[in-house]
Amino acid sequence: MQNESQIESSDFILLGFTVLPELQFTVFFLFLLIYLLTLTGNLLIIICVFLDRLLQKPMYFFLQSLSLLDISYSTVIQPKFLSILQTGNGIISFVNCITQLYFFMSLTCTEFILLTAMAYDRFVAICNPLHYPLIMNKKACFLIVTFCWVAGFLDPLAHTIAISQLPFCMAHLIDHFYCDYSVLLKLSCVKTMLIEVMSLLFGSIVGFSTFSLTLISYIYIFSTIWKIPSAGGRHKTFSTCVSHLTVVILFYGTVLIMYMRPTSQYSSSIGKSFSLLYTILIPICNPLIYTLRNKDVKTSLQKQIKMICKLF
Repeated sequence: MQNESQIESSDFILLGFTVLPELQFTVFFLFLLIYLLTLTGNLLIIICVFLDRLLQKPMYFFLQSLSLLDISYSTVIQPKFLSILQTGNGIISFVNCITQLYFFMSLTCTEFILLTAMAYDRFVAICNPLHYPLIMNKKACFLIVTFCWVAGFLDPLAHTIAISQLPFCMAHLIDHFYCDYSVLLKLSCVKTMLIEVMSLLFGSIVGFSTFSLTLISYIYIFSTIWKIPSAGGRHKTFSTCVSHLTVVILFYGTVLIMYMRPTSQYSSSIGKSFSLLYTILIPICNPLIYTLRNKDVKTSLQKQIKMICKLF
């Protein structure tokens, strides 16, 4: 229970998950382990792509950016979540709450755009292989990744500012483990229809445009693969897309189900369950998905781990 003398009038209280006292340490240790593995797995990918010449290719450059994105995702959400599990203190200041909300939405938008860029990379590599080195040169890849991050951080800026100006006259209890957009709107004592429409509009522009471009890329990719005469050739070509396609399905599926609906239909239990998937579990799954089927990354990881072991 929070000490009311410690709570400022503008503070929020994150309720997190209801955990039985005898299971609290186990749950805390489990999510701490997931967080550490997420950081380790994604950091190893970043190091491998940076150091290994065999991985100096556009596909791995985008993968490196995705790993940085997953580390950022986890760090925005999980430290506070772990603190709540350990201490039971869910107090978060208004400024920190809005900051967390902004970075979370920005990183979500960035991942939408980055996954589309990765789909385009696979499209060029499979459908136009002769011109691939020319189209996806280092400068082009750098500009594409820069655009992904800049556009991702600009998109939610307007409605984050609008949410920060709302009066919150209800109890400042957030039935979630982070400052979620839908929950904050429900806490406001004024109508938020304009912000909901604005958020839905901007979200739809990013979500559905990136989804459409990704879908179009894969239609062309599958069409090209289907024309390959040998079954072995089709399987080998398709295997270069499986990891990215798996990540796309997981990410789009959870995020679009969560946010492409009115706030009035929000359910805290369902919301928290889906949020666990794309804020905590997907960032740890991405390194596994991309390494389990990729011999180059696995070989590079083995080399880097051996070097680290020698150092210590």
